[in-house]
Amino acid sequence: MRSRYAAPSARLALAAVAAVAVTATAAGTATATTAADSRSNTTRACATKDLSFKVSLKTQAGGYYLVTAKAKSGVTCYLEGVYPSASFGSSADTEVAPAEHAVSERVTLSGSTAAYAGVNPKTTNNDFGKEFDYLHLSVAGDEINAVTLALPETATVDRPVATNWHADPADAVPFAN
Repeated sequence: MRSRYAAPSARLALAAVAAVAVTATAAGTATATTAADSRSNTTRACATKDLSFKVSLKTQAGGYYLVTAKAKSGVTCYLEGVYPSASFGSSADTEVAPAEHAVSERVTLSGSTAAYAGVNPKTTNNDFGKEFDYLHLSVAGDEINAVTLALPETATVDRPVATNWHADPADAVPFAN
């Protein structure tokens, strides 16, 4: 009989030890998961208001405007590798079309890190076009908050295109097809 009573006690003790081990493992897993979550990168997508822009004239590839975007002080965000929403005027024929046919790598902006997009105002080989002194620009999807940027010189616009955002300005040259 004694062995009968001893067996349940041993099983109970074993069950208690197992429960403590499972609880400790679960707590350790929860702690490790929480620590990993707190270290995860929660960078958000950039909105137009998060960025400051600069436009410069480049002569490569027949001439284009290089748009440089930097995050404002204290902001860390990313730009998807798609072209910016831009136009030279309010009519549909001055809106830029994509110069690239694939999505580029995401560019994370913070501090002095910049993203670059090239805008070619004229992709046609003729004497036609409209002249503009300003570029209306926004992050794709945030068109309601577009900014207006003065161009370094008047642009003749006819079927404009823009490259995707890139981390390297050499990748933002909009070559005409």
